[in-house]
Formats: sequence, C-alpha cells, structure tokens
Amino acid sequence: MSTDIRIKKGLNIKLVGEAEKTTTKFSIGSVYAIKPEDFHGIIPKLIAREKTEVKVGETLFYSKADDRILFPSPVSGEVVEIVRGAKRKILEIKILADKKQQYHDFGKKDINKMSADEVKSYLLNAGCWPFIKQRPYDIIAKPDLAPKAIFVSAYASAPLAPDLEYILAGKQAEIQAALSTVAKLTTGKVHVSIDANSPSVFSGLKNIEIHKVTGPHPAGNVSTQIARIDPINKGEVVWVISPQDLLIIGELMLTGKFNPTRMVALTGSQFKKPSYISTIPGANIKDLVQDNLKNKHARIISGNVLTGKKVALDGYLGYYDNQITAIPEGDDYELFGWAIPVTNKISPTRALTFSWLFPNKKYDLNTNTNGEHRAFVLTGSYEEVFPLDIYPMQLLKACIYKDLDEMEQLGAYEIAPEDFALTEFICVSKQPHQQIIREGLDLMIEEIG
Repeated sequence: MSTDIRIKKGLNIKLVGEAEKTTTKFSIGSVYAIKPEDFHGIIPKLIAREKTEVKVGETLFYSKADDRILFPSPVSGEVVEIVRGAKRKILEIKILADKKQQYHDFGKKDINKMSADEVKSYLLNAGCWPFIKQRPYDIIAKPDLAPKAIFVSAYASAPLAPDLEYILAGKQAEIQAALSTVAKLTTGKVHVSIDANSPSVFSGLKNIEIHKVTGPHPAGNVSTQIARIDPINKGEVVWVISPQDLLIIGELMLTGKFNPTRMVALTGSQFKKPSYISTIPGANIKDLVQDNLKNKHARIISGNVLTGKKVALDGYLGYYDNQITAIPEGDDYELFGWAIPVTNKISPTRALTFSWLFPNKKYDLNTNTNGEHRAFVLTGSYEEVFPLDIYPMQLLKACIYKDLDEMEQLGAYEIAPEDFALTEFICVSKQPHQQIIREGLDLMIEEIG
C-alpha cells in the first residue's frame, strides 16, 4: 500500500530563469575532467596515466578502501593531464575527447536470469556503482551492506529544479530495466516518489511502490521521503538513486554500454535563454554557457543555488549535477539595507519584508549574504522550514562540539547536508550549516563506521 506524503513545513524559493523545455545537443569535443572530490569520502587509486587512451566506461581510478568500486571515463580519448594538489592529491583527471566516441562493451544482460550477486558484480565492473548512495552518511553505498529499501525521488522541489518528467519522457524502457535491476539488490521495496499534481513516467511501471508528494521544498529531498515512508534506525541502511542515473543503469542493461549522457538545465536570471542541454559529466563550463550568459560577472553554480558549488568558466560540470545556475554576483552593498523595508527579497518572517504578500512572485536574487557570520541566534525559524522530526539547532551544535552520542540521539543517521540548505539560507547568524553537518557525518564515519 502506497503512502502519500504531504509536507507543510518548508519554503519554496521562486527565482527568475526557469529552463524552457527545449534541448540542445552539445557536440563532443574539447577537454573533460573527472574530479575525485565529487565522490565524497573516496581516496582514489589511479589506473589511467597520462597519454593513456581510454574508451567510454573504462576505469580511470578505483577506491582505495574498496577496489571493487570503479570510476569510469565519461568519454573516449586521451588522458592529457593529471592535476595534483598538496601532498600529490589528485584534483582532476583531464581527458581530450575523441570526435567519434568509442564505448567499452560490457555485454547485454537479461535481468530475469541474473541473481543479486551477479547484478552487483555487473554494476561494479561497469562503473555504475558510484550512482548508488547510502543513508546514513550520504556516501557511495558499501556493496557488502544489505539495504532494507531503495529510494528514488522523482519529485524535484529545489529552486529552478529541472523538470524530470520532461527529461525522462519516452525513456520508460530504460527506467523499467533499471528498476528491475536495482530491485534485485534489496529484500525490501523500491520506493519512487512523484509529484502528486502531474502525470508521471513511473506510473504503471513494475517492481516499485509509488508515493505521491505535495508540499514546499524540501519535500523533494530523499531524507524527507525516507522519514515519512521507512525511517532509518541505528544499524539500518537504505540506498538512494537519482532518476537520471537510473537511465544510465537501464541503458547499460539493454545495450551493454556505459553512456553517462544526461540532460542539464541551464537556469537563472543571467542566462539569455534558460533551456536544457544534452551533455556529459565533466564537460567544460565555458563550452556549455559562454554564448548564453548576459554578464560575465555572474556567479555560475554547478547545481542549484542552495546546494551547488561555485565554478569558474574554466571549471567543469560536477559528476552528479544536472543543473547549472547563473545568478548576479552579490558584491554590492546597500546602505542601511537591514533597516529599509524591501519587496525584492525573500524572507520567512514579516520583519521589514513583504514577500509573504506575493506568494507567486519570482525573484532575481544575488549571492549577497545580507549579513555577517556570528554566533547562533535562537529564533525558532529553523523549525519552520525543517520538516523532519529532528531538532535542527541542537543537532548543528552537537556536530560543532563533536558529541557523537548526542548526534546519534538527535537523528544524524537520517540526514544529509542538503537537508540543512534551507536552514542555512534563512540563518540570521550566517552559519555554514551544510558544512557543519558534513563534518559531523564524517566524524561519525571515522569513529563509528
């Protein structure tokens, strides 16, 4: 029996620059880069050296902690540079792409004839395992752990989030192949959350349980859905997969080829034409956006405005990102801005702001924090936008002073850094909530495992 999810706490941040439903195919070329930092907690062991020729799907590096977890090349071509930092840490692996792509053939598989161990081995060998994340800790799943359930969130609620129904349209065969594949990896259910207010490509598919979601952001976050459907207790594990990554797994099963091509939404007020572009993870940002930017002084973000990372024009698209956002750079300051009533900013309170009077208005916000870093101020505002049954302020403080027992008792097993993006957005103290939570989870991994 499915469980419908209705979220009341949260905040929709409506911004100018939603992507139009038109798609441009980005031609293969130039240099692509894979960054090990995109795979949190992974220490890479390099296989491909400089001047090595690789095909799409061939391994570039593997995890030092588990040599079964492989990280494949997203394009075929020559490895032209290994960028290293302090203590020879690998920062980027740059590949000059061939004009005509060559794919490593992993062989077609009949999922109905495969056991769970065979499925796991196949996904590991084909480099698809990094698409499977685990909770707790929000890291790449450990293959030896048995998940009690698998979650797929097909409800995107983040600011200017890509339209998943547009992206997934016509891909039911690949989606069904992927869902039948991952269903073999758990003795529990595969839970798929969809928008309750629109038709879904997941309707009618097999081996899943569908949940209809309504409510403001962060209703689309997997943690919110897990908490309502099948909460995590100590010692339990669930796995999480994004819809676009399902397409890659499904195509692998149907064709035997690892094809990481994905649709990326170009969003934000600084794009001349916000739209979609079909590209590959690791693509050069300049190649993707240079002819579409209104202002070169814009802030470019790989991801959405709440959880994405700032990138330069000579940077590269994040491995998991399906959105690039461009908004005005917030390097200007307002005289007495804190004391003047405003109508062009969003606030969950009614103190000198009037956004509550215009719930459907779209805003052109910049990156200015409108304040400075200071000690935590007790306002009670975090709880208004935080739908999980957790005390956010207390958990943040437990992470700061590294009290593992308190972190466990306050629900750290259930959360990921993205769940604190909204509390960080409204924080009058300008504290880096997501960074604090990430450091707290890393400490738990180190001390508890």
